[in-house]
Amino acid sequence: MVKRPTRLRRSQTIRQLVKETRLHMDQIIYPVFVVDGKNIKEEIPSMKGQYHYSVDRLLEDIDTLWNFGIHSLLVFATTEHKSVNGKSGAQANGLVQKAIRGIKEKKPQMTVIADVCLCTYKEDGHCCIFREDMEIDRIKTLDVLSQIALSYAEAGVDMVAPSDMMDGRVAAIRESLDAQKYEHVGILAYSAKYASAFYGPFREAAHSAPAFGDRKMYQMDPANQREALKEIQLDIEEGADIVMVKPAMAYLDIIHAASEQVETPIAAYQVSGEFAMLRQAVDTGILDQRAVYESLLAIRRSGATIIITYFAKELQGILDKEAGL
Repeated sequence: MVKRPTRLRRSQTIRQLVKETRLHMDQIIYPVFVVDGKNIKEEIPSMKGQYHYSVDRLLEDIDTLWNFGIHSLLVFATTEHKSVNGKSGAQANGLVQKAIRGIKEKKPQMTVIADVCLCTYKEDGHCCIFREDMEIDRIKTLDVLSQIALSYAEAGVDMVAPSDMMDGRVAAIRESLDAQKYEHVGILAYSAKYASAFYGPFREAAHSAPAFGDRKMYQMDPANQREALKEIQLDIEEGADIVMVKPAMAYLDIIHAASEQVETPIAAYQVSGEFAMLRQAVDTGILDQRAVYESLLAIRRSGATIIITYFAKELQGILDKEAGL
């Protein structure tokens, strides 16, 4: 008997019937950047269509984002209120805390996830506190990270997302949250976060470039796969509810390998550089908009449960077009 796979490609409805991998807006998280001040909505030059929002202007757009099908936000701070040790990030009236309270008041059903790191709050832009000999002071770093996570929980956040890559930070944050009766607050851990060149536009967006050196002391070497699986497993053992691979498109093998080994949901972050390249290519006509769809489909196909992407606002329209609606 001769097999004819093309029989199942004859029409749009048949292709949809046998589609193996599906994208849905419920799987999408949209990153947003909040800044100090009022009445601010300024496009980030290297990330077309993405904005620095003051909290009041972000709240004005919440209904619009919801209507785009965006039901989960990842909130980042871009603040000038920095300190030597990053403790400014734990202030009850801080930028992210205000955004959390505002979003949950206006749209309680919106899932709010807050990035937890020291880089946007420290004067030197690093994700950790250093000792005098420039080795990482892990204990002090974990203490401040836990304080920031706790302040986000007190503001009403649904999940915290530690992105610092310090050893033991998931366990420290989980212990701190549980001790204050925030057992319901989840942890989305940046578990395999690589020291990647694809973060370039984000540095501008978050104003978080390190003042000296780089982050290779704590972010992962792009050459390593087995180490990523070890990091992911450690975070799961420490209490992570969701683990993340970052970046996504250049690390599909990491996502796939993780999906084969763990049962915990896996998030993948299509980062600023990946977004900017595709945005430029589509806007100049080098690539069709379907390239955006393919890039996200590949991330899902590799094994990601959740995708964090700056394309979220236009994704529903792309999905409708791909489905022939």
